[in-house]
Amino acid sequence: VPKEDKVCIEDIALEKDPVGFFEKRVRELQPDIVGFTAYSTQSAIVKDLAKRAKAIVPGILTVAGGIHATIIPADYAGSPMDLVVRGEGGTSFGALVRRYKKGEPLVNGGAVLDVADPGFAEQASAKPPLFPAVEDIPRPRRDLVNRKKYFSVWTSPDKDNRLETMFPNIATIRTSTGCAYTCAFCVVHHMMSGKYLQRTPEDVVDEIANLQEEYIYFVDDETFLNAKRLTDIANLLKERGIRKKFVSWARADTIVRHPELFKLWKEVGLHIVYVGLEAMDEERLKDYKKRTSVETNKKAVQILRDTGILLHASLMVDPGFSVEDFRRLEKVIIDLIPSEVSFTVFSPSPGTELWHQHKNDFIIDSYLYYDCMHTVLPTKLDRK
Repeated sequence: VPKEDKVCIEDIALEKDPVGFFEKRVRELQPDIVGFTAYSTQSAIVKDLAKRAKAIVPGILTVAGGIHATIIPADYAGSPMDLVVRGEGGTSFGALVRRYKKGEPLVNGGAVLDVADPGFAEQASAKPPLFPAVEDIPRPRRDLVNRKKYFSVWTSPDKDNRLETMFPNIATIRTSTGCAYTCAFCVVHHMMSGKYLQRTPEDVVDEIANLQEEYIYFVDDETFLNAKRLTDIANLLKERGIRKKFVSWARADTIVRHPELFKLWKEVGLHIVYVGLEAMDEERLKDYKKRTSVETNKKAVQILRDTGILLHASLMVDPGFSVEDFRRLEKVIIDLIPSEVSFTVFSPSPGTELWHQHKNDFIIDSYLYYDCMHTVLPTKLDRK
């Protein structure tokens, strides 16, 4: 947003009364534009907030962005939302503000859609626009948020490295956007149209160096996909004497292909790796289009163990699970002995091919309950 303009970021999910807090801030600020970012689970909430904003400040411009707006913009048809920004908002929104101030038409190209446009439905059915070059995407404005409110659970890596708290203050950083894989349950390759954007090692390390937090969470969709780039980032951290504690996601096959990369990252502070093992069953891995194997999963777990990096095992529960399947899952956990474990429920991502295939099967609102913790599909066992 142009430097002369006042911009506020309000993370209302952190408030005890999010709606009341939102209304209070809109009254105080009397903004010209209010933008909302939303996952599919939040699309109904932001439509309601847009309505409330218009009641408080008549004439306010309401804008929706984020994953849901990118994948299913048509969901905002007939809502109090004026515009929908698809794809990368960091570039589109700044341009939108400039046009607004000049009194120019707000819709310019395929990234910004006018909900009131008679052709909105047709435009919304088009593929998401291509993302801009990674160099053009603005860096996060961390100065606009209360960073003391952000924490993550953190398992102590060894007996000699006790934590002062299990919930340290944490910063998130994204070194890349997108992924080269096409897992059946994932929305990323649809949102990015298959594109994989990577920041330069120098740019990433500069950002890490300027972070006040000691704990850092890489929120890339697959941080270690480009082994050379991540080797360069680690070596730059070493050269510049930057010591942080890192947590990241990584695919099992990436770990197996590049064990030396994870040894290097252990040296520069990588403590925990989240691995989407999903299953220790060949048929399920094939169904999920994971492009890994049980043997690869086992090797990855062993490499992390040998390297001294803690494993957070992410496993998937299928709606078709029987009692025996749950028992097998229990055995998997006992065999793996992960430091941390989490379970997601297999759910088609809204707007994807799999989601359209199951559109007549949903047993509950497939937007509101798409959080990978509820099943949106019929279950073999009774739901309880």
